[in-house]
Amino acid sequence: MRPVRIRLTGIPAVGRHGANPGERDTPQEFEVDLEVVVDPPGDHLDDTTDYRELKATVVRTIEEESHQLLETVARSVVQAVARDPRVRSARAVVHKPGAARSMSVADVSVEASTE
Repeated sequence: MRPVRIRLTGIPAVGRHGANPGERDTPQEFEVDLEVVVDPPGDHLDDTTDYRELKATVVRTIEEESHQLLETVARSVVQAVARDPRVRSARAVVHKPGAARSMSVADVSVEASTE
């Protein structure tokens, strides 16, 4: 069998990240699109990673850490998710809706991956 991709899109989280003065004083909203590659050997829940755990890992990383760069936030999310031994690779796109609104653009996001 070939590996498969699991995608969770639009994971909402709140965190204190940013480089501008005062940006980390107040929690901001973030949204994460996550993709992981797994290779389940069978048809049992224990053969793959739990979707709820993936989401919880993303939210916990955004909430508990604080970084200046959105690039570092994305890397942290990918590294946290990749700690699951069933995850062969991971890719995360972290969106910062408040930054997009302040710049009058549709999206501000950064992508990081283990590949």
